[in-house]
Amino acid sequence: MAIPVGTERRQLSEHVAMVVREAIMSGDLRGADYLRTEQLAERLGVSATPVREALMVLHSEGAVRWEPRRGFRVVPLTERDVADMFAVAAFIEGELAARAVGLLSATDVAHLQELQSVLVDAAGAGDTDEVFRVNHEIHSAINRPGLSARLQTQLTMSLKYLPRSQYGRVEGWVEASVRDHGPVLAALAARDAEAARTAMRDHMLHIGTLLRAHLDRAGVFST
Repeated sequence: MAIPVGTERRQLSEHVAMVVREAIMSGDLRGADYLRTEQLAERLGVSATPVREALMVLHSEGAVRWEPRRGFRVVPLTERDVADMFAVAAFIEGELAARAVGLLSATDVAHLQELQSVLVDAAGAGDTDEVFRVNHEIHSAINRPGLSARLQTQLTMSLKYLPRSQYGRVEGWVEASVRDHGPVLAALAARDAEAARTAMRDHMLHIGTLLRAHLDRAGVFST
């Protein structure tokens, strides 16, 4: 089936927006840098139209700012920005973990524990890509049962700026995924909603602390 032209362009603009977000969060693009549409289009191998659309989306998100007669400029990233993003994600994922207590079956919880074993093995083997993949699968399986459309939007927005390419380089992240999931899965197995909420919230805040330290060491934050 052919992809409609409008759909293909939207996918391209979403890809461009994702690349720019990642570049901002990794420090490749920094506060006050100007984004030239033509240069971005050439670098990414796309036309100028999806790039302009992506920059308008990023402008609406507050990641870039349009300056008349000058173009789009990166908004400086601060440590508070990252802390706030993880605070929102921690609240939402904590709520979803609490909801999952009443929605996941014993079989579902057993499957999560099997996935965690895979994650632990991948961490032991130093396979950070596999750790990331399984970690995403675990969080998705916990979040999915209680996720409403509006909460999905809020969670997606809070996670859009998490630099996926950085996780393998964030000191302590793999170890946190190994250790922090244990209390979450134990609470799900015990059908303890408040314990699940607290454990997931603490896990997300922990990850946020590790990422902030990593970005600070890399000199990403604007003062």
